[in-house]
Amino acid sequence: MGLDILSDVLRGVRLRGAVFFNISGNSDWAAEAPAGSTLAPLLMRGVDHVVEYHAVVRGTCWAGIPDGPVVQLNAGDVVMFPRGDAHVVSSAPGLRGNLDMDWFAGVRGQPLPLRLAYSGSTISMPPDSAPYDTADTAIVCGFLGCDLRPFNPLVEALPRLMHLRADGEDSWIASFVRQAVAESHARRPGGEAMLARMSEMMFVDAVRRFADQQPEHGTGWLAGLRDRFVGRVLALMHEQPERPWTLDELGQQVGLSRSALHDRFVEVVGVAPMQYLTQWRMQAASRMLLESQAGVASIALEVGYESEAAFSRAFKRFVGQPPGAWRRAREAG
Repeated sequence: MGLDILSDVLRGVRLRGAVFFNISGNSDWAAEAPAGSTLAPLLMRGVDHVVEYHAVVRGTCWAGIPDGPVVQLNAGDVVMFPRGDAHVVSSAPGLRGNLDMDWFAGVRGQPLPLRLAYSGSTISMPPDSAPYDTADTAIVCGFLGCDLRPFNPLVEALPRLMHLRADGEDSWIASFVRQAVAESHARRPGGEAMLARMSEMMFVDAVRRFADQQPEHGTGWLAGLRDRFVGRVLALMHEQPERPWTLDELGQQVGLSRSALHDRFVEVVGVAPMQYLTQWRMQAASRMLLESQAGVASIALEVGYESEAAFSRAFKRFVGQPPGAWRRAREAG
């Protein structure tokens, strides 16, 4: 049940991914990345949020958020920053790199992947793979774009840093790293599309691993998927967002009183059930606006609104624009 809801949310937030850098490091080196909110408009059109990840091909390094968590990475490991925090990947903990936003803006549109060689305080863009092949440390770096608005309960449910260990030569993560290296070096037709799909699969796998590790009585949206009562309520809302649900009816469906359901849902998920339903209706509507030619009035009925005007007012409260204007702006990129 929970996994179906997770798939529904993942479809709704529209993951879009691609490998962007091959990084090599020698001596005391540090590569610093800005926050995803800064990178998003520079690297990907029409994206609200960027999740950055780094897969270690060879050697060891450290990755962390300044004044936040830090982990050591070995060959085959992947680190992800789901909330888009600014972060540093370096040869040793505590090092900081140079952050030049003009450089990031200048590389937009160049053939991927870009190659960056770090050696001490020197950064270069070598024309071939020689530094990458001989460096102490080699990393494949990439990004995943996704939508935050109107509603994305997943990003806030994930930690700021996720460390995925290789766990043997036959693991999915190790296979991803090997294939990412092969595709990024070969630059064959279709390579970028393949890497993008692989990046998305890696993210889904990481989310599932994290969800499986949640304690039985934890809190947060992912914990709600595993909760006996909250998980069922979430499933009902996702399966039939158009239904005129009431708190009483949802409580009857799962065997809780109105007040008990409200309190349990708020305790686990952090918002009231009816508030969550409205948020999910807006997300479902946004997907229909982008993926179909249906009119706004028709979409309003599909997500439980009897009038186009009421739906338009609710949608505008969430995204700042009426649904028709929002659709046109998104289609224009």
